[in-house]
Amino acid sequence: MPEYRRPKTAGGTYFFTVVTYCRHPILTSEVMRHSLREGIIRAQRTLPFKIEAWVLLPDHLHCIWTLPEDDANFSSRWAIIKRHVSKVANEIHLVRETHPTRPALSDSRLKRKETTIWQRRFWEHLIRDETDFRRHLNYIHWNPVKHGYVSLAADWSFSTFHRFAKDGIYPKDWGGDVAADKVNFDYGE
Repeated sequence: MPEYRRPKTAGGTYFFTVVTYCRHPILTSEVMRHSLREGIIRAQRTLPFKIEAWVLLPDHLHCIWTLPEDDANFSSRWAIIKRHVSKVANEIHLVRETHPTRPALSDSRLKRKETTIWQRRFWEHLIRDETDFRRHLNYIHWNPVKHGYVSLAADWSFSTFHRFAKDGIYPKDWGGDVAADKVNFDYGE
C-alpha cells in the first residue's frame, strides 16, 4: 500500500479535523478537555504553533493552526497532543468506563501500540488565501449548530467563537440557520 502523502508548506496555515476512535463522544468531558489543553501546551513548548481557531465537539475537533515560517511539521505536533491525551485517558480508564461496549483493538492497532481514543491519522487542508481562511473559520464556528448541539454558535462553550465575537469579527447572534443560508459550507469532515 502506498504511503499517505501530505502537502507540507513551511509557515503554512492549516485546517485540521481530528476524530475519536469509532466516533465515541468523549472529547468534551472535563478530563479530556484538560488533557487536550495540556497536550497542546506540551507540543507548543518544543514545536511552537499559533492556534487561529478551534472547536471541540464530543467526537471530533476542527482547528486552524499557523506554523512558524521555517517549519511544516504539523504531524509531530499532533502526535504529541494525541499521545498525551491517550495516556491520560488510559491512566484513568476513561474509555472503558464510558464505553464498555467499545470494539476490541484490531491486530494492526495492537501491533502499533495504538489506543482506542483517536481515529488513525487526521485530515488537513492548507489554507490558500483569506477567502479560504474565512470559509474554514466559519465552518469551525458553525459546526456545533450543524451537528444540532446548539441553535447559535455563541451557545457552544468549546469554541473560539467567543473570542472572535468579542473582537467584533462575528455578531453575537451569528451562526444559526441564517448563517447556513448565507455561507457556503460545501466541504465536510
